[in-house]
Amino acid sequence: MAAVHALPIMHSYHSRQSLNGINSASAAGPSVLPTPPVASRKRKRAQQYTVSYSEVQETDSDGRVRDVIVIEDTPPPTMSPATTNGGGYSASYQPPVFAPPIRTRARAAAEAQAISASSSTSGVAPPPKKRKRDPADEVRILPAKKPAPSSQNSLAVTQTKSWGSRSAAATDDVGCINLLRTSFIVSNGVLQTSKGPVSCDDKEGHYIIVPDDVIHKRYRTVRLLGQGTFGKVVEAVDTFKNSRVAIKIIRAIPKYRDASKIEIRVLETLKKRDPQNLNKCIHLLDTFDHRNHVCLVSELLGMCVYDFLKDNDFAPFPRHHIQSFARQLLSSVAFLHRESLIHTDLKPENILLVHNDYSLVNIAVPGKKNAPPKSKRILKSTDIRLIDFGSATFEKEYHSQVVSTRHYRAPEIILGLGWSFPCDVYSLGCILVEFYTGMALFQTHDNLEHLAMMEMVMGKMPERFARAGARSKPEFFKEGSKLDWPKPKASRQSKKDVRSTRPLADVILPHDLINRHFLNLVQKLLAFDPAQRITVAEALKHPYFSLNIPAEI
Repeated sequence: MAAVHALPIMHSYHSRQSLNGINSASAAGPSVLPTPPVASRKRKRAQQYTVSYSEVQETDSDGRVRDVIVIEDTPPPTMSPATTNGGGYSASYQPPVFAPPIRTRARAAAEAQAISASSSTSGVAPPPKKRKRDPADEVRILPAKKPAPSSQNSLAVTQTKSWGSRSAAATDDVGCINLLRTSFIVSNGVLQTSKGPVSCDDKEGHYIIVPDDVIHKRYRTVRLLGQGTFGKVVEAVDTFKNSRVAIKIIRAIPKYRDASKIEIRVLETLKKRDPQNLNKCIHLLDTFDHRNHVCLVSELLGMCVYDFLKDNDFAPFPRHHIQSFARQLLSSVAFLHRESLIHTDLKPENILLVHNDYSLVNIAVPGKKNAPPKSKRILKSTDIRLIDFGSATFEKEYHSQVVSTRHYRAPEIILGLGWSFPCDVYSLGCILVEFYTGMALFQTHDNLEHLAMMEMVMGKMPERFARAGARSKPEFFKEGSKLDWPKPKASRQSKKDVRSTRPLADVILPHDLINRHFLNLVQKLLAFDPAQRITVAEALKHPYFSLNIPAEI
């Protein structure tokens, strides 16, 4: 989004391991070729980073102050319920944990109020005991120990019905804000109860998800798919059409509500320009306001490409699959650019598979003679959809200073030189290399280290581009517009990581015609200077896409 760029779902700094296999006699017929192995090297140990984002204010050309959220790094990935149970769906988000007893909205809000109240008083309320959910679907609050006879305080034991399963009347018609539920206060160290209105939201403005809740008198919730800075994504059943959908529920905070309106405008534009969805961008099916939460309904698809990689031990995709992905992604982004839109957050997490189905083949483990073969998942369909237009920006509208998730961020963004359509092109280059190796091309979280790694991959910056960068970010350069790396304070590990970053020709070995064309395409996508970078329309005409690549594993 133009004003708020925290809306993309946050994901991991990946320290990814490669699994480059060869064909096993028991796995496939002679017509199926193995994916060429990539030269391996020792990888640094996976590091755990906490979420780090800052809220800043920027003044646009009209003098208006805009709130912008910049995500510096992202949390480690977590398995979603869909990818662990198999055959399900995933939005590649932080998964929920639903454990018995199911916490109704009333119970969750009541517990939150109890904790908040107890933290502000000297008394500490006894924690509620865990109980199994009884057949009557009731939520009981156990009484505390009886106070001394001299005490005038007493704890009332109340019993309230939870929201009925699949009951629209209980959840939507009445409205949760107007329902009277039990609330808790602490007085003189004793937990007491009183009846009053309880909000549907938690303290951060997120909608509290309850299974079988009915939203907008139409959508029955099934489960939480994920949660991010912008809000939550939930799987639901459209009771009008008896089909499953995904609903993005925006936080009930003004800046996120305002930002979501920009995303809705983008999605409505894309659907109007491409009603048949020939360009494979997610389609908006419905949008509405539900209890002060903006909701966006879209089709429910398969898992994201990153989740598939992760579940497949980060084994690289077969080369014929990479070609299919590349053609679809370039076509989707070319469509966006024709409509004067810049996605700004292209990454494997924002590419969804339409179908999760795969077959298993056995591959030998490279470098281990006696090791048993490993199984590798091969997709049955490479059909994909591009999602998450929460940061998409119209070319003629306000551009915030920092966009894109770290690993896919173009050098002109890091150097503060402004950005436009070419930043999407650079992200696509990073993504295609990741499909080929199974690992993120740039595994870093520091700007100067990132630039140094870029020079290791692509060679030195062009002089004109380096001079512009030195004027914008002099702290990254030394005399002669040379990158000032390593700095005296650079850690030994950081220096080692930069030194171990391989040139692109060592990552994509040009040993045959397919790889030579693929390498050439990626080099043009990853050009340092955005003025010299190939456009997506030009990339679609590259000789790489005229090749007939045989099936591989």
